[in-house]
Amino acid sequence: MAFARCLGEYGSVVFIAGNKPFKTEIAPLMIMSKLQEFDYTAATSIALMMLITAFVILLINSIIQYKAAKKAK
Repeated sequence: MAFARCLGEYGSVVFIAGNKPFKTEIAPLMIMSKLQEFDYTAATSIALMMLITAFVILLINSIIQYKAAKKAK
């Protein structure tokens, strides 16, 4: 769950992350650079992929918890 939560974090990681392409570049920095270049389509697609990934992780976590609770009964 922490990984899914961290995917949505934007503000604080932008200030402490590195920006070496393909080494320390993170998704929030990519979004910020795309927005500064007025490439709204690319920024939206990166954000959408982050959102979908977070939802999939939370869904998998929910399924695992449901099966564990059902097995414990």
